[in-house]
Amino acid sequence: MINGPSEIFVEQKGLVHKVPNAFHNEEALTAAMRAVAQSVGRVIDADNPRLDARLPDGSRIAVVIPPMAKNGTTVAIRKFSKEKLGLKDLIEYGSLSQTAARFLDCCMYIGKNTLVSGGTGSGKTTMLNVLGSRMPKTQRLLIIEDSAELQIKAEHVVQFETRKGNPKMGVTEVTIRDLVESALRLRPDRIIVGEVRGMEALDLLNAMGTGHEGSMGTVHANTPIDACTRLETLCLMGETRIPPDAIRKMVGSALQLIVQCNRYHDGGRRTSHISEVLGVDANGNYIVKDIFRWVQTGKDPDTGKFIGEMVPCNYVPTFFEEFVANKLPFPKSNFASPDWYKKLKLAA
Repeated sequence: MINGPSEIFVEQKGLVHKVPNAFHNEEALTAAMRAVAQSVGRVIDADNPRLDARLPDGSRIAVVIPPMAKNGTTVAIRKFSKEKLGLKDLIEYGSLSQTAARFLDCCMYIGKNTLVSGGTGSGKTTMLNVLGSRMPKTQRLLIIEDSAELQIKAEHVVQFETRKGNPKMGVTEVTIRDLVESALRLRPDRIIVGEVRGMEALDLLNAMGTGHEGSMGTVHANTPIDACTRLETLCLMGETRIPPDAIRKMVGSALQLIVQCNRYHDGGRRTSHISEVLGVDANGNYIVKDIFRWVQTGKDPDTGKFIGEMVPCNYVPTFFEEFVANKLPFPKSNFASPDWYKKLKLAA
């Protein structure tokens, strides 16, 4: 993160630290950003003061130049790990419990429509990578993103990336919504939209509700219920004549599972909720039941890291019979919450 020529910060293990590096002056920083923009076939100048692009190594770069950026040219470069993580890695890092990881594995196998929710930098992309890699090898997966970030390890994967329009060069824009429309005609078994942030939310819901079980996407939200509301709002942003009540029912029927990722104050990224969406009630409110939750029980005095555990919430999802029908080794007793969690919940 660069906030002008003399302030540079880096993020390590979820925490931000200032480093002594600096540019000579604002002109040197601006020249560097213009060179970066040119290397990816883009322009950043007074007429185009913002840049959002993918670098050749897969990193994402975002730039805003003065006078919009009052601190000087402001830059954020988001680098991705070269190591492809799996469920075992998330368990080792404390993001998931073994039982919750096994549950998600089973859900991916039988094809539950899943929304990964969370704030910026909470681990949504990593979670989507892991979940997408657990789909059956016999299925065809189509991935659609603004900038290609997902690195899903699967046998049959097709990746699409949007394109920015440039009227001066005669380049037409290709949006996520355009690519979702094309993807539906390319015989997908599942569709993943890397980040749902606009009208394509409606297309993803249509895909989920028309035979593409196991489709997934990510959305920015702080809780599972907020994720449903956010998806509903994105659907209504488009020029659609569908009534809000109908959109709400579509969200409630198409979505089946929400995986909530959070970044905590100790810098840790954890899965805070795994919840089932059961539709809407008579008042139009979303019915969401927690299946697993991460509960903080303390704090390490030496490292400052939070101490906690992902525990079951004493709720058996409605689709559990599909586990039984597919002979998946996941006993119903795994959903039973321990006594200490019940007491903690009552105390809260």
